[in-house]
Amino acid sequence: MVSTSEKRQRAQIFRALSVESRLRIMQLLSRRTLCVGALSELLGISAGAVSQHLRVLKDAGLIESERRGFYIHYHVAAGAAERCTAAMASLFASRSEKTRPVRKGKPESCPPDRARKCHGRSRKGASAQRTGCR
Repeated sequence: MVSTSEKRQRAQIFRALSVESRLRIMQLLSRRTLCVGALSELLGISAGAVSQHLRVLKDAGLIESERRGFYIHYHVAAGAAERCTAAMASLFASRSEKTRPVRKGKPESCPPDRARKCHGRSRKGASAQRTGCR
């Protein structure tokens, strides 16, 4: 069973990577260490926007920072790729015993009270107008 903290950490990774600019930042930082100014120039967005994106990525544990004189340089955190891969794999992990695979178009895959709305017919096969979820 996956702990609540692990679920939160995985959700945080997905949230961090759900914005195109953050994906681009991760791609750039996977190649080399960069400061906010360089990232801003490469991405074509303000330094303030870059800083906010970096904060989200850092909070998710995907990047780390290092002060070099006046500037702070950012790089991909050790193990970030493995954590991202594990988070993605967890979506498709084996199902628990309570979970059944969904069979498209089969009323058995829906609760009896939803089968007619979902599939447009009753369990006996009587036709009805399609409404509700699909």
